[in-house]
Amino acid sequence: MASPAAAATAPPPAHADGWTPTVAGHSLPAVTGPRSATVQRQTKETKVEVRIDIDGSGKCVTQTPVGFLNHMLDQIASHGLFDVYVAAEGDTWIDDHHTVEDIALALGGALAQALGDRKGIHRFGEFTAPLDEALTHVVLDLSGRAHLSCNLEIPAQRIGNFDTELVEHFFMSFANTSGTTLHIRQLAGKNSHHIVEATFKAFARALRRACEVDERRAGKIASSKGVLTQQ
Repeated sequence: MASPAAAATAPPPAHADGWTPTVAGHSLPAVTGPRSATVQRQTKETKVEVRIDIDGSGKCVTQTPVGFLNHMLDQIASHGLFDVYVAAEGDTWIDDHHTVEDIALALGGALAQALGDRKGIHRFGEFTAPLDEALTHVVLDLSGRAHLSCNLEIPAQRIGNFDTELVEHFFMSFANTSGTTLHIRQLAGKNSHHIVEATFKAFARALRRACEVDERRAGKIASSKGVLTQQ
């Protein structure tokens, strides 16, 4: 695996059909930090590019056809203090499933690349976030092992045009490519928008903690095995 620094400085490969990811006609901002990465994902259904800088300041620039997801990506950036840049096109005339899935897969893959061998990080993160009557608890482990346990009871089938079934699928896809063990528990909530937004805020804060450098680790891997595998 290339070092995070190498991944950050190497130019991203061109998309197969020459697609150039842009937001409002402008190219996505570059990510050049030592813990940053760019991932492109292209299928017959979607074209996605995600850039992330773990040690950012909460910047979020997105252009996807899923408006509510753009709002949630902003929560991840703002509360995780990550810089997150996403451009995507997808077959949303069918539904949003493929686009949401592939953005999450690319985001998880970018995080995994940016973390590199995961030396010196806290590894574990936990946060409980309220939003008015809603309350969600998230615990995660950047273990290299993908797992999702999700207990959300979202009353509405849709928030605007967004299918709320895709919330769990987003986190499952992210966990699969990032190598994250992720537990999500809804403790309270009646308003669907509040429940989902509280979940993304709690996730962002927990992920921020897990990614932060543990000074007492002195660059060592937080595992008795000495490795956080991706398999």
